[in-house]
Amino acid sequence: VQLQASGGGLVQPGGSLILSCVVSGLAIDGYSIGWFRQAPGKGREGVSYISMYRGRTFSAGSVRGRFTISRDNAKNTVYLQMNSLKIEDTADYYCAVTPRSLILSSWSDPGQYDYWGQGTQVTVSS
Repeated sequence: VQLQASGGGLVQPGGSLILSCVVSGLAIDGYSIGWFRQAPGKGREGVSYISMYRGRTFSAGSVRGRFTISRDNAKNTVYLQMNSLKIEDTADYYCAVTPRSLILSSWSDPGQYDYWGQGTQVTVSS
């Protein structure tokens, strides 16, 4: 199983980016997907999650209303639309896959995910 995250880059505060995560080696329609981020010197933080089947979503409070997660099962791809970016959003962003349908208290736990991508760097700076 491989996850290829892309779409990161340098953007000014208030700008937007779309991250993509292309999954190979499994069909994502039977899996839930999470986006995580890790800033320098900090731990890995859950950003957003989308469940299998019904597409139920959860997001961290720090990004709610600004970031939107979506999935295209036909393309085996998950997206993270990031709007109104802030300097504090600067981090490496990772996508991860789990065969479980997670709940509010567990979706942001990295230990719930079985496969991880390599990360894509997002830098928000003026």
